Amino acid sequence: MNIAEWIIVVILSVTLFIFLIVGIILMLKVFGLVDEAKKMIAKGQDIADNANGVVSNVKGMTSIGGAVEKLVDKYINQKLKDEPKKEKKEDGEGKDGKK
Repeated sequence: MNIAEWIIVVILSVTLFIFLIVGIILMLKVFGLVDEAKKMIAKGQDIADNANGVVSNVKGMTSIGGAVEKLVDKYINQKLKDEPKKEKKEDGEGKDGKK
């Protein structure tokens, strides 16, 4: 090999080494950012859960919200639970309406 080929090989080797080191450093930084993003997402979910709890507590403490919620639970939800039973009875009937 002549001297020009050696110079090109050395330059390419040094360039490859620099890009390898820079790539490893960037990869480590990206992993750190991913960990931070996971922490932020977990914290955001925790805040959202706490906000939902606060809203339900305030709704229960107010007179209108609590009264409406109890009314819905007591009467409307019970009526909705009773309707599927009626439909099952109707399904057992024959073509002329008799069993």
